[in-house]
Amino acid sequence: MSVGGGTSEAVKLLRRPETIRARCHALLRLAEADALLHFALHPERLPAAADYVAETIRQNYPDLAIPYHARWRHFAAGGVDRWGALVARLAGEEPAETARRRIDLCVVAVLLDAGAGPDWAFTEPDGTKLARSEGLGVASLHAFAAGLFSSDPEDRLRVDASGLEALTAEALGAAFQVGPGNPLAGLEGRAALMRNLGAALRLSPALFGRAPPRPGGLFDHLRATATPQGLPAAAILAAVLEGLAPVWPARITLDGENLGDVWRHPLAAPEGPAPGLVPFHKLSQWLSYSLAEVMEEAGIPVLALDALTGLPEYRNGGLLLDLGVLSLRDPALARKVLPVDHPAIVEWRALTVALLDRLAELVRARLGLDAAALPLARVLEGGTWAAGRRIARALRPGGGPPLQVVSDGTVF
Repeated sequence: MSVGGGTSEAVKLLRRPETIRARCHALLRLAEADALLHFALHPERLPAAADYVAETIRQNYPDLAIPYHARWRHFAAGGVDRWGALVARLAGEEPAETARRRIDLCVVAVLLDAGAGPDWAFTEPDGTKLARSEGLGVASLHAFAAGLFSSDPEDRLRVDASGLEALTAEALGAAFQVGPGNPLAGLEGRAALMRNLGAALRLSPALFGRAPPRPGGLFDHLRATATPQGLPAAAILAAVLEGLAPVWPARITLDGENLGDVWRHPLAAPEGPAPGLVPFHKLSQWLSYSLAEVMEEAGIPVLALDALTGLPEYRNGGLLLDLGVLSLRDPALARKVLPVDHPAIVEWRALTVALLDRLAELVRARLGLDAAALPLARVLEGGTWAAGRRIARALRPGGGPPLQVVSDGTVF
């Protein structure tokens, strides 16, 4: 499935969704044996968590017509179809080019999404004020519409390598209304990520095209990858992980490659290969769910969506902590600000991935739906992410997460 031939087998292993799932479930088995370092598991509380999620789904989607957990939900925050308003400017355009533009927007918007911090918000021209993921999504869409990511003033509604490579933190901050009273966590990291994306587009013409290199080139690659039956979800993730590998900040490297959202845990996969490492690829998987929606609406069915995993971020993980499915062995950790590579955070994220699989089964049973009708991407949206936000708002002023994690703008 890899386009390039130089990637080592160990790196390929860490990019596979089945490895994410296997290593996270291995840590869950240790939790069941009460053998983890930082968290205790309380499985008897999982049914009540499933009740809470099912109740949240019924509140949000009474007809159970749940969309995917994708970036497109945030562009419609407050019930406003902002993407639809942009598409109206493209009347008569070839559907494939509109799909490329959607991928352009989606890639930058997902990469810019990591936690905004509690004090930032975006205000639209009509006065609508949005914070957190919705605010970041809407800010990204407004920046895209203004041509911030395009090098061609005659073709503003696109993203290309030259436009990204020229992006400064100051320009991004201005587009996102950042100021002394409106600080955005990880602004420099976000701008660097955009410039890195521009460079990555040039490195992989087979994925992103040449004239010009743009995220939307993925549409042509994925369309060519599809069979008459459709496109495996894992193929979307494989292309995203390969194409975006140079984008991530330097962290753990293996066989000369930056691993991205992969972290060390002393109890993970002790026998190897790639021992001690737990892959998550949270943003890449969320992007893959978002791109699946684009491909399906372009007439290409996406197959085996549940090959991808749940997303290990603070709403899903927070739900498990706030409802008592997990508890900290040392409650003092909840009063600290922890780096993303802290073993407790790695453990929390791994348990989140594994427990989302179990929670999904219980939620489907409560709603009378099977995995085909309610894949994980819909459980997340309906769903665990919304329920995590709901319980956080009920328990803490401002609705922040139960654990505080230092964000460089590229993980949470």
